[in-house]
Formats: sequence, C-alpha cells, structure tokens
Amino acid sequence: MNQPEHVKTTNQTQGIVRGGETLKAHRDRIMADTRQSRHYAGLETLELRDKHPILYNKLFSRLRAGVVDARETAKRIAASPIVEQEGELCFTLYNAAGDSILTSTGIIIHVGTMGAAIKYMIENDWESNPGVNDKDIFCNNDSLIGNVHPCDIHTIVPIFHQGELIGWVGGVTHVIDTGAVGPGSMATGQVQRFGDGYSITCRKVGADDTLFRDWLHESQRMVRTTRYWMLDERTRVAGCHMIRQLVEDVIAEEGIDAYWKFAYEAVEHGRIGLQNRIKAMTIPGKYRQVGFVDVPYDHEDVRVPSDFAKVDTIMHAPSEMTIRPDGTWKLDFEGASRWGWHTYNAHQVSFTSGIWVMMTQTLIPSEMINDGAAYGTEFRLPKGTWMNPDDRRVAFSYSWHFLVSSWTALWRGLSRSYFGRGYLEEVNAGNANTSNWLQGGGFNQYDEIHAVNSFECAANGIGASAYADGLSHAAAIWNPEGDMGDMEIWELAEPLIYLGRQIKASSGGSGKYRGGCGWESLRLVWNAKDWSMFFMGNGHISSDWGLMGGYPAASGYRFAAHDTNLEQLIAEGKPIPLGGDIDPGNPVYESLIPDAKIKRDKQAITTEEMYKDYDLYLNTMKGGPGFGDPLDRDPHSVVADLEGGYVLPRFADSIYGVVVRENSDGFYTLDEAATTARRQEIRKQRLERAVPTREWMAHERQKIIDKRASTQVQQMFAASFKLGPRFYADFKAFWELPDEWELNEEEIGIPHYGSRYHMDLSELPDVHTVQFVEE
Repeated sequence: MNQPEHVKTTNQTQGIVRGGETLKAHRDRIMADTRQSRHYAGLETLELRDKHPILYNKLFSRLRAGVVDARETAKRIAASPIVEQEGELCFTLYNAAGDSILTSTGIIIHVGTMGAAIKYMIENDWESNPGVNDKDIFCNNDSLIGNVHPCDIHTIVPIFHQGELIGWVGGVTHVIDTGAVGPGSMATGQVQRFGDGYSITCRKVGADDTLFRDWLHESQRMVRTTRYWMLDERTRVAGCHMIRQLVEDVIAEEGIDAYWKFAYEAVEHGRIGLQNRIKAMTIPGKYRQVGFVDVPYDHEDVRVPSDFAKVDTIMHAPSEMTIRPDGTWKLDFEGASRWGWHTYNAHQVSFTSGIWVMMTQTLIPSEMINDGAAYGTEFRLPKGTWMNPDDRRVAFSYSWHFLVSSWTALWRGLSRSYFGRGYLEEVNAGNANTSNWLQGGGFNQYDEIHAVNSFECAANGIGASAYADGLSHAAAIWNPEGDMGDMEIWELAEPLIYLGRQIKASSGGSGKYRGGCGWESLRLVWNAKDWSMFFMGNGHISSDWGLMGGYPAASGYRFAAHDTNLEQLIAEGKPIPLGGDIDPGNPVYESLIPDAKIKRDKQAITTEEMYKDYDLYLNTMKGGPGFGDPLDRDPHSVVADLEGGYVLPRFADSIYGVVVRENSDGFYTLDEAATTARRQEIRKQRLERAVPTREWMAHERQKIIDKRASTQVQQMFAASFKLGPRFYADFKAFWELPDEWELNEEEIGIPHYGSRYHMDLSELPDVHTVQFVEE
C-alpha cells in the first residue's frame, strides 16, 4: 500500500512521527522540500483541495469552528479578568512539523511563538529526552526561543493517532504575574532577563493528561497571583484537550489520510492566499518608513540596579518593504537600533509574528490564516538589533513598548499602496501605542499577596482610514477583539475604586478623518496594604504618526496624587476629582486637592512607587493617528466631535480652523463664513512659515556634519550605523556627507555596555537555536 503524501518510512532509528520519521528528520525534510520548490513542503499542487474541495472545506470548517469553540469554552474556566474579560488567550492547531494549520481568535501573535517552542523541542531532540508521548503536557514562556514576553504562558500537547505523532495543539494565556522583580506581568525595574520572573523552557509538566505534583507545587509559589495562575493553566489544558479530541473525532469520520494531507496543504494554501492578496491590493516597489519610541531612564522615578542602564535612549526601527510583481515581498529592518538595558527587547519570532497579526487585519482578513503567511514573507532582521538580540542577558518583559510602534510604520507603508490601488477602507494611518499599563501589587482588599495588570488598554483608538474616522476606545493591535472590561470586575480583582471613566478628548490624531480617541480612568486606592504601582507608556515621543497630512496621536503622560486628604473631603461632602482629566493643559484635579503631592509630567515610564489608601492614579489610553489635512475635515464633523467629547474646543480653531459658538445648553453652532476665513488664514500662515526644501536640507545637512543633535539621537544613530552598514552608507549618500564623517558610540560620552561584548544563547552547551529570518 502506498504511503500518503508527506509520510516516509525510514530504515534508520524509528521515530514517533507518522510513517516512522523522527521529529527532526520530518521537519528537516519538510524545510528542504520548501526551500527547493518554493512551495511549502514541496506542494506544487494541492491534491486534496483541488480533487476533493467539499471534503477540504469541510475539514477546514469543522476544525476552525472547533478551535474557536474551545477558546470560548475554556476562557470561562479562568478567574483572571485578563482572560475572562479581555479574551487574552488563543489556541492553535499545528502539523507534525510544528507549523500552524489554523488558529482561534484572540492573541493570535502566538501562532508563531508556540510554533517556535515546538520547533525548539524538535531541533533539540526532546523526542529522546525528556521524550514526547501521547497525553504529555509541556509548558513554555521562554522569550529567548521565541515568546513575546514571559507573562505569555504556553501549554503544548502532542496529538497522536495509533501510536504515531500527527500534530500538536497549543494554548496561551497572558497571566497577571510572573514572579518578576516588580509585581504585575510586565515589570520595568529589571534591565536583564534574570529579573524577568519565572522562566520555563519547553518543560514537560505532565503525563497521562495529568499535571505533575512537583510542577504544581513549584509553579504556584513562583508567582504572586497563585489562584489566577492555577486556573489559567486549567484553562489552557482544557482547551488543548478539547481540540485534541476534536482532531480524533475528525479522523474517525474522515480518515487519517485526509487529515494528514489537509495539515500540510492548508499551510501552502495560506501562503498562496497571501501572495494573491499582495498582487491584488498593492503596487510593486520599495516603501521606506520608520518608527521611534522613547526609553526615558535617566529620571529619579526610574530606579534600576545598574548604572550603565541609567540613560535616556531612543529605539529606532527603519524598514524597507519590497513588493514584487509576482506577489512575493521582503521586509528588511536594516538600521534598527541595538538591544538595550531595559525590558523592551523582542525575539525575532515575536517581531515577525506581530507583523503577521497586523496583516490579518487588512491584507489577509480571512479565516485561512496560518504559517503560510510566514513562509510567504521574507524577513531580514540584523543580528544584534532590539528585535533580534545577540545576547542571552536581554530582558523582554515589556516587548510591546516598541513592537506596536515599530509595526505602525509598516502599516503606513502598506496603506500608501492600498490607497494607490483604491482600497480606501483598508488604509490605516497606524495603530495606537497600547498604553498606559497600570501595574502594581502588595496586599489586596482580601488580605492576600496580589499583583494587578489592568488590561483596560486592550481598548485603544484605531488609526483613521482614507474614508472614515478611526474607531474610538475599540481594540488593540495584539488582540483585535480587545475590550476595556467591566469596572465592577476590575474592582473585584484590584483594590482600586473607579472615580470615573471618560473619553480622552483629542487623544486621536487630527485629520480630514481623525484617529479614534483613547480614554481614561481615574482610580482611588482603597483597602490596600503595602501597595505599589508604576506607569508604563510613551510620553516624550509620539510613536503613532499620521498619514497623508494627518496628525500624530497624542503622546502620553502621567498623573498621580499622594497624601490627597480625600478621606476628609469625602466625609465633609466636598467636591473631589471625578471623571476624566479632560484637558491636561488646563488641569482641574489639582484645584480640588491643593495640598496633595502631585506628579504630572511626560515621564510616562516609572518603576514601583508606594501608594496608600486615598491616593489617586490616572490610567490614560492612547488614540490612533489621523489621515489627511485637518483643514479638509467637514466642519460639521468637528462640531459633532466637540459635542461628543472627542475634540477639545481650543483645537477646533487652532488645528481644524473651525469657528463655533457655544450655546447655553452646551451645544455648538457653526459659523460657516468665519470658518472659511479662518482656514484661509491658517493656509496663509503655513506658506509664510514654509522654507524651501533645498534650504531646509542644507541647514539639516550642516547640523549633521557638526553633530548638533541630542545625546539620545546621536546614540540611536551610532548604534544603527554600526549594526546596519548599508543603512549607514545610504544615510551618508542621501545627505552627501564627507567620506571621513562618522559617528561612534564611544565619542558620545554615555555608557554603551553590550555594544562590543555579548554572548548569544546558541553559545551555551547543547543548545541549538532555530533561525527564522535572514540576519
């Protein structure tokens, strides 16, 4: 009897994969066939799909629906509001080679990260030690092998049929605490991964569908939020077992041969789908764009253990997107800055998988999304950069700080191409930097050791499109189904009472179509003991730029109030801060608590600070950037924005050139004649301020030659030049700099540990890393 496609028997050591191959031999063969044919697994034709389309689509529909159902069912087990309220979980089905076949909804970036963990186990021969058997359970959160950050915990279960491995299923949840230096899931106080918290490298934690007792005893004491940790794990295990049972049922009904073929054809189908969409929706060519974010560590409220980390820096992500006429493409990040002594570094897989998530929202918004898109994309991430570090000490706890902002640049590049083809709805000026992240811990209202990680930031503003405003307080790039959660649920989980939730006016970027606005919540500490909290956002740089004349989204800031005397004010029935911080330029909170110790500034990143009852913490969420010139916005839309609380009155005139009169009832009347005149005046002022491009470039060129730039900008470029020689050459050519001009970190006068001496994970004994990108 002929073996089905992709099943090979071998006379060598008997392996566990269907047909007798070892896991490594199987994956190596699949990869060799892929490289040689440029089709996944050498599948130049899709026999099952083409000859039996009804069966193929039946398999897809049954499996996809079952995976989504498993997610929706499993999340009801979780007690954590991060999972139950925000849906911070995902389940993915993989073939035997560790490549994704299909996935549920949710935090789908982990299609790649769980796949990376499986491939690490394959590459490092987990098959022989510790062994991979039917009904085993593995756990992983290791960012050095592909995870985003340690708080994303993977549960991975192999799937066997008649004693042979035919695939894997993985489930992931974002947990509230990982036992890091600081409380919460994404601490900032550490500068090396040794402070990132509990680290688990593809560990076998169960057999015979039962978690090991030593694992249960160890893991629960490694984190602050024991109950949430244990129930999250049950959530993941339950979902994986539901999907494994689904696969067994499908095989019983349709046969193993059909399932096996589908498990590989689906990946090639996904690759072809991406290629076809690129051809249909984009214009061939090279697109260049850039992203930045601030790392303001030279501040008294950022307390880190190492002096060499106590510097202000800027993270840099230039990118070149090359789209070819045949629908293939390459994403090159030559010139990205070096990894740093902070928690904002990223593994190559988390970086590329996040781009994959971005593509699913505009370029490939279908259910047939899997690792085919990864095989259809060429990535180049230079070794040593922040998205592909070359040192095993780097910390990853808050990788999202720059992941989102670096991807928004690619979104602008794709959007220019969509616009050129007339796909106006798909245009996105960029996504919000998903912050602030309220985090902290101590003893909660139940007198338990606790940590908090408010996922209110799962509902940020979305960038504008080329035909409509962005959605306000709607979602996050890392979870398109994100939600702000119910206040009552958050108050049950945190010793923090809400004094208000409100739209954050003018947080979305202005434009012909404005970006969606973020929002804010004011929290009062209540019934907490030995409590601390910190801020995590971007305050000095707006990392979410506009498109085609649209304005950037507003950057962040922090507001905290200590020693507020609110207990006395409440007892006396006097006014207290309620609702939002409507206009930070004209604050109101301070007048109600004049004796409080206030912190209001652009230092949107801090480490732990002590809080006690009646202290205040303002949690602000970002808006998305705008599209098009604000002076082209329909004046009636500006009036609606004023009345809806989406735009501050002072910006109606200064940015939009719209003149209104506020009525006694709080509504506004548009003065159309005055608006026309005001807009003409603004355009005239623009021309008067304008400088010819040649003059501006000559002035900037001289500043570059003289190295008249801030220390942060010089350090950023010096690191980029060292890691990106082509970027350096292009920079010098563009600005026509003298041959002898150079910029080195050594001359800047700030610490640059890690720029010369580093040690990669691959240098450890018996460790074989998996390379997913061109370096």
